[in-house]
Amino acid sequence: MNKFGLTTEEASKALSEQGNNALTQPPRETFWDKLWENFKDPIIRILILALLVNVVFVYMGHGDWIETMGIFLAIILATFVSTYSEYSNENAFQKLQEEASRIRCKVWRDGEPVELHIDDIVVGDAVILEAGDKVPVDGILLDGDVKLDQAALNGESKEAHKLIAPPDFTWGDGTIDFLDEHKLFRGSVVVEGQGIMQAVKIGDSSIYGQLTQELKDDERDSPLKLKLKGLAHHISQFGYAGGVLIALAVMLHKAYLYGDFGAYFANTPLLLSDLVQAVILGIIIIVMAVPEGLPLMIAIVSSLNMKKMLRDNVLVRKLVGIETAGSLNLLFTDKTGTITKGKLEVVRFITGDRQEYPAFDVLPAKLKAFTYQNVVLNTSAAVSDGAMVGGNMTERALSNYVGSYRMEEMLHRDKFIPFNSANKYSWAAVSGNGERYCLAKGAPEKLILQTSHYWDAEGNRQPLTEEMKKTLDDRMLELAADAIRMLALCTYESDIEGDELPAGGLTLVGILGIRDEVRPEAIEAIAEVQDAGVQIVMITGDRRETAVAIAIDAGLLQRPNELVWTSAELAEMSDEQVKLELHKLRVVARALPMDKSRLVRLAQEMNLVVGMTGDGVNDSPALKKADVGFAMGSGTEVAKEAGDIVILDDNFLSIKQAILYGRTIYNSICKFIVFQLTINFSAVAINFIAPFIGIDKPLTITQILWINLVMDTLAALAFGGEPALEKYLREKPKDRSAPIVSKKMLSTITMGGVYMTFIAILFYKSSYVDHLFRNAPDHIYTYTGFFCTYIFMAVANGFNVRVSGLNLLEHIDKNKGFLNVMALIVAIQVLLTYVGGRILRTTPLNLHEWSVVVLFGLSIIVVDLLRKSVCQMLEKK
Repeated sequence: MNKFGLTTEEASKALSEQGNNALTQPPRETFWDKLWENFKDPIIRILILALLVNVVFVYMGHGDWIETMGIFLAIILATFVSTYSEYSNENAFQKLQEEASRIRCKVWRDGEPVELHIDDIVVGDAVILEAGDKVPVDGILLDGDVKLDQAALNGESKEAHKLIAPPDFTWGDGTIDFLDEHKLFRGSVVVEGQGIMQAVKIGDSSIYGQLTQELKDDERDSPLKLKLKGLAHHISQFGYAGGVLIALAVMLHKAYLYGDFGAYFANTPLLLSDLVQAVILGIIIIVMAVPEGLPLMIAIVSSLNMKKMLRDNVLVRKLVGIETAGSLNLLFTDKTGTITKGKLEVVRFITGDRQEYPAFDVLPAKLKAFTYQNVVLNTSAAVSDGAMVGGNMTERALSNYVGSYRMEEMLHRDKFIPFNSANKYSWAAVSGNGERYCLAKGAPEKLILQTSHYWDAEGNRQPLTEEMKKTLDDRMLELAADAIRMLALCTYESDIEGDELPAGGLTLVGILGIRDEVRPEAIEAIAEVQDAGVQIVMITGDRRETAVAIAIDAGLLQRPNELVWTSAELAEMSDEQVKLELHKLRVVARALPMDKSRLVRLAQEMNLVVGMTGDGVNDSPALKKADVGFAMGSGTEVAKEAGDIVILDDNFLSIKQAILYGRTIYNSICKFIVFQLTINFSAVAINFIAPFIGIDKPLTITQILWINLVMDTLAALAFGGEPALEKYLREKPKDRSAPIVSKKMLSTITMGGVYMTFIAILFYKSSYVDHLFRNAPDHIYTYTGFFCTYIFMAVANGFNVRVSGLNLLEHIDKNKGFLNVMALIVAIQVLLTYVGGRILRTTPLNLHEWSVVVLFGLSIIVVDLLRKSVCQMLEKK
């Protein structure tokens, strides 16, 4: 029986007493949970109130059931579209997560190795680890020797060497020490060696499990949700005040027409009848003031952009994540795999006489042969047909460096001594072709001390003087400042007794410079995101010097006053000190998981909109707490569960795209709000003024229904397809608590609304305009003309609000749906003049009358172009 592991009875007892290794899953929202949450939207709540009031009036016989159904459909469509989009994306994400979590482990049970699902491991189990395995629990090493990649836990790219724990070793208190040479933690990956570990902390008790439990924190409102709450509050105030004032105005107008105020108010039946009609009109105005198309528009524009983003390798799990991304002030980002490529590459080769070669292909023949032999023969990784299979990150970098190169006659490896932390090198004795010598590979600071010669470009051994060694040291210091790690390759021309290289006599083949290179596209993307007014802070587990070098190359550090902190320095600072200096921060080195969460919390306390990127378990709490979490596609399941958006290609360029789409959505929503509130403002103003100037029903209830519902819905489709324009990245981020309706938007709404109201008064009170239409006792041609003009002005104003400049057709080729929708509205309006009849108070117009309608409809374009020109002149001044 194996000396490690549990018996079946012991495993059963451990299971009953301490449970299994399953993680408690964060609560997931069902479709109905998401639907109910969407019903809490502030605009939806106003719509529901308006719906209830309409239902009451319909029941009393004074309401319009068509309008009531219209509001009901607007609510249902808006909530179901957004819920379905988010739920379907969430389901797709969960399938990815389930596939990723089907992990099986080898465990000793009853003296035999058995394969178990990761959830079935219990405390005391002896887990067998091999290269490539994920560590499934927290525990100690019982046997073997392994190197772990712990980047998912601590963000540190350097591999951690783990040794067998002594018999008296205890786990200790709750202090987290990922550098403890005896402790192994769930989520890390075995990159080299084999071993057996004992499970000590499992499931939710493991560090991995504790971090997943932090994902249950409540989320704060997104910037858009805050702004919509404010908009809903102002709209409701405007609507309620408008409704009450209009109802009072109607009653005063009725009393004025009656001729005797006292007699009128004494006539109870007439008073009640008129009061009901006034209240109905007031309710219509309240409903009219509410932009019921806005929730639908947000759902449509978010859904459309979610599909576009997926083509750009961005999977949106939560709709709120997209629009929040557009409001970012501060982005905390990971280094490895996001800003850098996430894999080591050999970037240069330096010979003993300081010759430097940029690539393996250009090496002289002798140096190329020795380098290849050192890569494929002096390694712990498996080699097949002259190519390396597996290996740790450094060995994979060396394998990629030599590429497809193969020697015609390969040497035989007679002896191999693997790398160890004491000697800091590995070596192999090789023979073949009548030759026998040794190959050495390791830390330059160790091996160069033991060298006496170097191989030159012609393949000759030359003396390596102390002065040459000093020159090499100086060059290596320069490279180290650029985050380049060095690896020396040497040969030894004699046999070696024992396991250690001799103290002298080695011949230097060359020094390899290895680095995790910055992604070229990330440099450009970082510059664009910074130009967009977003502060970027790189958080890494690497040492300060490495982090600074990468930050300089990536364009994060550009000015003398920009700050670089280590975790230790951050820990010594108070919250107030951090807040005071946060705007100058660019890099945090040697970061711990709690540093990220603390920085997110402090930034949010400063009312900033905070984004966080991450791929490891250590990133998960901060990803969850941030306003928008960007999880990397290659990251852990826990990180992706915590994120709002998954960057499938781990590329910073995709984060830039997410910010761009977020701003596109925000701009599209603002355009729609201006379009809709201009109509709502004018409709309320027209109905408010009408009783005072002797106009009876300037817009009928059914006409208001068409304007209020159909225009809303169709316009939502039109503005929902607006393209993502790079110019949005040059805009400043919107303040989290700032109102969504800016002063510029308000001036556009007011100007458009006032002009549309003015045209309405002209149609109803100007005899000149009335004479442009055919005479009729009920002025039906003029009234039809006004109804069509009003719709045409709204359509024309859609072109006005689409662009901020004077070119109304700018980028229209990227949103042809806009033209189609507006053409459809015009076509329906023309059709309604023929089929509307008494229901819509319309009649067919002749060609002359249509020309009048078109001219008045287009006139709003001229007015708005004048407004834009004046505004541009004022801005230049």
